[in-house]
Amino acid sequence: MYISNKIDLKGGKELIRDSVLKPDAATFQLFEKKFKALADEKRLYILHLVQKHDSVCVCDLAEMIDMPQSKLSYHLKQLLDAQFVTVEKKGTWNYYSINDEELNGVLSDQLCCLFRNEDKC
Repeated sequence: MYISNKIDLKGGKELIRDSVLKPDAATFQLFEKKFKALADEKRLYILHLVQKHDSVCVCDLAEMIDMPQSKLSYHLKQLLDAQFVTVEKKGTWNYYSINDEELNGVLSDQLCCLFRNEDKC
């Protein structure tokens, strides 16, 4: 995700690197997706419910939050694109789980406990 300017002079076996890593456009775009995904109350609630149930079917989530499945699928897609949830297909249904590593990477200690199990806080 980061670009480092480096020159490998094979003849002299020298390696020169910039001491400063420069984030590329893709890095900023990924973080934009992450923060946009978190900037929605419904998606925050969805994350909270997914965390509480470890792995949950979209059909069960739709009942829990009284939301049409099509709208819920849109919100889950945003969370999936931001890498906050993972999906596993079981038969005809998709089951969603929290991606702890990604979520922990962007959330402060104060917020993460809303979306983590108590033993991980």
